[in-house]
Amino acid sequence: MNHTRKPSRCFWVNLRNPVYVQYHDTEWGKPCHDDAKLYELLLLESFQAGLSWECILNKREAFREAFSGFEARAVAAYGESDIERLMRNPAIVRNRRKIAAAIANSRVYLAIQSEWQSFDRYLWHFTDGKTVQESCAAYTHSPLSDAISADLKARGMTFVGTTIVYSCLQAVGVVNGHTPECEWHGSI
Repeated sequence: MNHTRKPSRCFWVNLRNPVYVQYHDTEWGKPCHDDAKLYELLLLESFQAGLSWECILNKREAFREAFSGFEARAVAAYGESDIERLMRNPAIVRNRRKIAAAIANSRVYLAIQSEWQSFDRYLWHFTDGKTVQESCAAYTHSPLSDAISADLKARGMTFVGTTIVYSCLQAVGVVNGHTPECEWHGSI
């Protein structure tokens, strides 16, 4: 008889998708202070607009390959030929506006990084470096995501509406969105 206990997770995790389970258990909601990882998740979240996170997550490795290993300086230098190359890649989301936004947003990201010495310092300054506890799965935005979205837009980013920003804040642990029944809810 197998007595291995299965962990309790947030209700939205598709337990049939090992990529999603792994992401939830090891990455989602954990405070992240690595600029490269913050950039990666910001770029991926911008592609989520109108789609499910699971769809984007399943394409993550293809995005990594297509977008120069999520190297912000490389993506910021992309031109029209790169846009065309990405538009021909069936393994990623082929939306010209989102691709163009990823390139332009990379330039803004680098400017923020330069201004604040890191994107981490910029992002976490909104909460004085502390994780905000919000465990209501029904939330799609908050005053915090509203403020960060407005600031990013004022700096020239697109596809960073408050819902996308809120999702990103949860992903990188600025907001702890693990539901109360989830094993990871109280651990962050």
